[in-house]
Amino acid sequence: MSSPNSPDLRDRQSSAAAAKKAMLERFRAAAADPGRAEREAERRAIAEARNQRLAEKEAARMAREAELAAERARLAAEAERKRLIEEAAAEKARKEAEELAAMIAAEEAEKAAKLATEQKAARDERYAARKLAKKIRRRGY
Repeated sequence: MSSPNSPDLRDRQSSAAAAKKAMLERFRAAAADPGRAEREAERRAIAEARNQRLAEKEAARMAREAELAAERARLAAEAERKRLIEEAAAEKARKEAEELAAMIAAEEAEKAAKLATEQKAARDERYAARKLAKKIRRRGY
C-alpha cells in the first residue's frame, strides 16, 4: 500500500546515511577550521577575564564584609562601654540615694529620740509638780 510519492526502505536508509555523512563532513570541516582555534582562544580569554572580575568582586565583597564586621564590633564595644558607664552612674546614684536615705533616717531617729527625751522630761516635770502640789496640799502650807 505504498504510494508513489513515499520512499521505500532503501531510499530512506540511503538518505539517512547521506545525512550522517554530511554531518560528519561538516564536523571535520569545523574541526579543521583555522578560525576555530582563534575563537576558542578568544572564548578562553573572555572566560578568564570574567573569572578574574568575579574574583575581584568577591575580594571586594569580603573586604566590605570585614569592614562592616569591624564597624559592628566597634559599635558593640562602644555600646558596651556606654552601658557600663551608665550602669556605674546608676549604681553611684543608687548608693548616694541609699546614703541620703540612711542619713535622713538617722536624723529622723535622732529627732524622734530627742523629742521623746524632751517629752519624758516634760512629763517628769509635770509629775514632780503634781507630787509637790499634792504634798503641799497635805501639809497645808
